Amino acid sequence: MAESPAKALRRILDSPGVHLGPSCFDALSAKLVERAGFDYCFTSGFSISAARLGLPDVGLISFGEMMDQGRQIIQAVSIPIIADGDDGYGNAMNVKRTIREAIRAGYAGIFLEDQVSPKACGHTRGRKVVPRDEAVMRIKAAIDARKESGSDIVIIARTDSRQAVSFDESLWRSQAFADVGADVLLIDALASREEMKAFCKIAPSVPKMANLLEGGGKTPILNPTELEDVGFKIAAYPLSLMGVSIRAMQNALKSIKGGQIPSHGSIPTFEEIKEIVGFNSYYEEEKRYATSTDQVSSQNGILNSGKE
Repeated sequence: MAESPAKALRRILDSPGVHLGPSCFDALSAKLVERAGFDYCFTSGFSISAARLGLPDVGLISFGEMMDQGRQIIQAVSIPIIADGDDGYGNAMNVKRTIREAIRAGYAGIFLEDQVSPKACGHTRGRKVVPRDEAVMRIKAAIDARKESGSDIVIIARTDSRQAVSFDESLWRSQAFADVGADVLLIDALASREEMKAFCKIAPSVPKMANLLEGGGKTPILNPTELEDVGFKIAAYPLSLMGVSIRAMQNALKSIKGGQIPSHGSIPTFEEIKEIVGFNSYYEEEKRYATSTDQVSSQNGILNSGKE
């Protein structure tokens, strides 16, 4: 029997070292993550909102749109995928539905945050969080929904209270999330290495996640050895793939506008593109169902091309 996505993720969490996870935003970016040899992958609400809607991550993308995008991503790869569950899309009862749908979609894990609605990227201004008891009840509801579904989906409890309230508040909430059964803890937008160390010391038996927002986020970008030394188990890189994609498209458009194609080396060959998106594996599988009519059509095509 094949290992479930959640079991695969739990195996990663139980294995030594720190485990790095890029954040994808569609099926193609997820396939590239898998081809690069990563064991798992996050989804980025920031990047999905940008790619699917062309809009900022300020709560405009809907629950249904996020789940639809997630299903496409999950179906494209075999590695475990962790969902960006935002604020659970409402109160504790909404959180339970969010968890059930994430389980049905095939997610290995999901992180849930304590922001008020409409939520936004934790490294942007004006963050606000719900009261302590409501934040804890969201995580409890997620744990209950998992139990009721007979699933082992990994629940990652995120607090945005570091920027919204204080660092001490974020530590209190993280400990409370651990106490109700969260599998992994995340304080978003930690502001220093010292804060990262202090965070990793609470609830020592619960793995910690680092969210390393690239290009100017609030959290220091530590290398893998430093992350492990501090005490982190998993680390997300939420904007790398989206960021380099934006820059690459801008450069390509600049070339085309100037009457040229992108420079050699900045664009894959057509054969490489076909391999990445799956043409070759499709052709191999197609051969299993070939009929005599297919063979005649193929031969006629060869003969006709010869006459030309």
